[in-house]
Amino acid sequence: MEGGGAGNGFTGTAQTKGTGGDGSAKPLPPCCVKARAAAAESEAKCHATVVSGWFTEPRSRCGKASKVQYYNNPMWPGEAHSLKVEKILYQGKSPYQEVLVFESSTYGKVLVLDGIVQLTDKDECAYQEMITHLPLCSISSPKKVLVIGGGDGGVLREISRHSSVESIDICEIDQLVIDVCKDFFPQLSVGFEDPRVQLHVGDAVEFLRNAPEGTYDAIIVDSSDPIGPAQELVEKPFFDTIARALRPGGVLCNQAESMWLHTHLIQDMLSICHETFKGSVHYAWTSVPTYPSGVIGFLLCAKEGPPVNFLTPINPIEKLEGATKAGREIRFYNSEMHRAAFVLPTFVKKELEAYCVSTGRRSTAPFYRKSQRKQLQQHRRLLLLRRAKFSLHPRPGLTTHHAISRNSSFPALLGIQWINSAMCHPIL
Repeated sequence: MEGGGAGNGFTGTAQTKGTGGDGSAKPLPPCCVKARAAAAESEAKCHATVVSGWFTEPRSRCGKASKVQYYNNPMWPGEAHSLKVEKILYQGKSPYQEVLVFESSTYGKVLVLDGIVQLTDKDECAYQEMITHLPLCSISSPKKVLVIGGGDGGVLREISRHSSVESIDICEIDQLVIDVCKDFFPQLSVGFEDPRVQLHVGDAVEFLRNAPEGTYDAIIVDSSDPIGPAQELVEKPFFDTIARALRPGGVLCNQAESMWLHTHLIQDMLSICHETFKGSVHYAWTSVPTYPSGVIGFLLCAKEGPPVNFLTPINPIEKLEGATKAGREIRFYNSEMHRAAFVLPTFVKKELEAYCVSTGRRSTAPFYRKSQRKQLQQHRRLLLLRRAKFSLHPRPGLTTHHAISRNSSFPALLGIQWINSAMCHPIL
């Protein structure tokens, strides 16, 4: 689940300054300042809004009791998502958040926590499948997996496709989310029926602190947006705790916000993870129509040990026995989508490169250690050979890069914001 709910396995206290990879204080971007300033009020007053048959996120009551003020979530100021409501199926409140389920006219059933859309029947596959298979298909025969958050059960459903997995721990703080999803989203909560699953209801940070060192092959953090208590999800102590719980060569996949709205958060998380994880660190992304800006990102990190090349799945889902059982077909993820997820638009690459220059870093994502460079070079040579045979150039002998740079329709002054050679070439 993605969104601003207060649950997903974390408790803590909000702080007033951001921290870099070295722990130094730094100014917060405006959206983070607004988010933290509004966090307490949002937690107390924010609730889902259904007016005249439409859901809009979110609203709060302020001033006189009779006055209602509508506002946008501080994590994405200036925008709010609306869906037409056919029927409200459930409304309730746990000690952590308000829970709403309704039937929409376009996306099927919708789960909302504290006024923020978490998932819908129609597009949940994009998030659940990518956050799970990007890490698990990148390592050989994962056996022990931990899920932080994920009370809807969707990540568990996807992990269960991997027959090599022997045990799955999940730590979710809000029992109500689990119960509601079992009632209204059985296609997701089926993950809880796997006998390999051990459910722990409580604070995931405390759970991680008590986990024996080197326990897990993979940890998947299906987290809230970093507002209020969830702020510690993007700070170094949290990532240090995760690294401790991973075995050498173990991997992390962490929900990592939208490249359209939160490049400052992505920069900070990449920097912190580069200091923490001595294997490799990558940023990937996918499309989820009902999330803010229509995309969501993932941080993929490998602990020092056996090298992990996230760019190419060594455990292709298409070849895993029993992964696509009848009635449980994979709707979004495949090996081509896996590779494509790591191709970044030009403006993102430039912003990350500028950040690296300003902080004295050499390069942006992907971050590879020396021990992995030979493997990466071999992978690139293989891709070049394939592209030489199959790529579609504008005309023989002219690369996409040259075609764009020589075309007078793209004056250098304007700059290219989206397309680049990696995005033009087919991912083979």
